[in-house]
Amino acid sequence: MSSALTDLFPYPIVQAPMAGGVSVPGLAAAVSEAGGLGFLAAGYKTADGMYQEIKHLRGLTGRPFGVNLFLPQPETADPAAVDVYAHQLAGEAAWYETELGDPDCGRDDGYDTKLAVLLDNPVPVVSFHFGVPSREVVDSLHRVGTFALVGATTADEARAVEQSGADAVIAQGVEAGGHQGTHRDNPETGGTGTGLLSLVAQVREAVSLPILAAGGIMRGSQIAAVLAAGASAAQLGTAFLATPESGAHDLHKQALTNPLFVRTELTRAFSGRPARALVNRFLREHGPYAPAAYPEVHHLTAPVRGAAARAGDAQGMALWAGQGHRMARDLPAGQLVEVLAAELAAAGTALSGYTAGGTGR
Repeated sequence: MSSALTDLFPYPIVQAPMAGGVSVPGLAAAVSEAGGLGFLAAGYKTADGMYQEIKHLRGLTGRPFGVNLFLPQPETADPAAVDVYAHQLAGEAAWYETELGDPDCGRDDGYDTKLAVLLDNPVPVVSFHFGVPSREVVDSLHRVGTFALVGATTADEARAVEQSGADAVIAQGVEAGGHQGTHRDNPETGGTGTGLLSLVAQVREAVSLPILAAGGIMRGSQIAAVLAAGASAAQLGTAFLATPESGAHDLHKQALTNPLFVRTELTRAFSGRPARALVNRFLREHGPYAPAAYPEVHHLTAPVRGAAARAGDAQGMALWAGQGHRMARDLPAGQLVEVLAAELAAAGTALSGYTAGGTGR
């Protein structure tokens, strides 16, 4: 990774931007202060809401941080399929004494307005999810001194990221919690993906960009593994979701290690796009029938998910989590960065001993 970018964060540890109120200023500040790179998630917020969080974060730390944007999505959903799904969800809305949301209340997530705010009030790093920004957008960020990072889930997507002029690619393995950042949502491949180590190796051979590796990473030894595979840093989401600074609902944090939730699954049940979540009642009952319709399904289910959280019912919530969720540690975010860095150093020492001695004994 270019020295200018790595100079922003001493440890190769990036806190993933988790939308929906998880990646709050306190979390990002704690990570950045500890030597990682903290991130705010602008997804599902207004432009002013994003700006206020940036102001708040700047009041907490003078260290570099990033902001994540969602790319506008093409209109590919079948309205009839969305209507059928709404009918299937009617019982959920009645149970939680709420109404279903309007599936047509917006699909660009205020992208242009948010981008304008970030150009007027530059931040050190901006990352993009669900697609590739135009070369013009990347160039405009460079002109104000902002690094641009873009997610990819395949080597072909990484090539598109490189062509955009971005400074680095975030290689997201199928193990990752939350939404898969595929550039196009293909219903035929929505439940599949490439494991992180294989993906990093493929992306390393496909592009010359620095790589941030994301997906299921919970320990410093795993960071060492992706660095050995060719990544320049690791991006962790679920590991930070359980911290006290995280804005996740307490039920969500507890569910990560609750034996009632034994596995994760990619599902369209909550948003209409493939996303990894803990398997609960809502996912089991509605996942098999959810259409490929993002953000329509996200808007449709939002009131139900919110009502379930207010009712204290984790079975109706979107419990986003990566495959390593059972390894979550209830540590302050800054301390977690320090522990991960120590584990990374120990893994490096062990690897050095192995290569020097030949047997590792």
